[in-house]
Amino acid sequence: MINIPIFDASAEVVSIHEEVLESIKDVLFSGQFILGPNVNKLEQELAAYLGVKYAYGVNSGTDALVIGLRAAGIGSGDKVITTPFTFFATSEAIHQVGAEPIFVDIDPKTFNMDVNKLEEVITPDTKAILPVHLFGQACDMDPLLVLAQKHNLKIIEDVAQGFGGEYKGKKLGSIGDVGCFSFFPTKNLGAYGDGGLITTNDEETARLIRMLRAHGSEKKYHNEMFGYNSRLDELHASILRVKLPKVDDWNQKRRDIAARYHTEFAGINGISLPSEQDGTSHVFHQYTIRVLEGKRDSLKQYLADKGIGSMVYYPVPLHKLPVYQGSNWTFEFAEKAAEEVLSLPMWPLMPEKVQAEVVKAIQEYFV
Repeated sequence: MINIPIFDASAEVVSIHEEVLESIKDVLFSGQFILGPNVNKLEQELAAYLGVKYAYGVNSGTDALVIGLRAAGIGSGDKVITTPFTFFATSEAIHQVGAEPIFVDIDPKTFNMDVNKLEEVITPDTKAILPVHLFGQACDMDPLLVLAQKHNLKIIEDVAQGFGGEYKGKKLGSIGDVGCFSFFPTKNLGAYGDGGLITTNDEETARLIRMLRAHGSEKKYHNEMFGYNSRLDELHASILRVKLPKVDDWNQKRRDIAARYHTEFAGINGISLPSEQDGTSHVFHQYTIRVLEGKRDSLKQYLADKGIGSMVYYPVPLHKLPVYQGSNWTFEFAEKAAEEVLSLPMWPLMPEKVQAEVVKAIQEYFV
């Protein structure tokens, strides 16, 4: 039986291992392991790549959201509009700063929040919008910017799955007031452990990010607020510096793989393919199809029986999780997506013959 995982980093590791080992050796002999020269240089390189003034490494994508929200002035009693169809960290971070998530349903084509439904849930307590660029597809940002200006709201972008993606020529994470990234190993730009990044163009927000990631102090032992111990390690930064120059090529390879999936699945009536919106550059962190007529779990098991991995992101929309038990929220399209989505094997260096096995199995299932 074949063995095809949902994600495989082995070819990537082989392709860069000499550079990575050299970078790790340099860190080891430097004796600097936290917020050292590699972190500083990486932050400069990421800021230049993303087109922002400030970029700061933190411990994880979740920490990026928490610190990003606080640095943007979001706190107790505030309401933050976001999507119910994403990883739990998005709404968890809102709660962690004392605010309340207000969910709006998704656009069934993009899986991102339906921007046409936002204004109806804005109240005097609403202080921010937190769009998620899910699966690598940019959320429609122009209407959010209009609403933000009209209602004096902050925009905090969750770019955990969208590194390198673009919206109308701008890199994701450079459009709102704050951008929050994850360097989890499976991300488009991933470390070999946890890591995250926060971006902004605002000087005061940048100052607060720097303080919050280091126990609320700008000057050591002079703590001005309660913060966090959330700093990117030198080892991770050194590895990310090796990988950053390659990320555009890897993202293009993801697009090429997605294009082949598109072509091979075009004639199958039982699935709906992911959509790429005009003016955006999808980076296909996941290639996520909809499996129609209640056959998602059956197809997933069929693939598993053949040794092909797949994943359901996400089987339970946020408003249906146990932590929200007792809520009476209903979001039709998010709930429908949770019943139908299936992510297929996707990684930049996936051989065409491996992808062909995935395609063959799915085509056989629908015969």
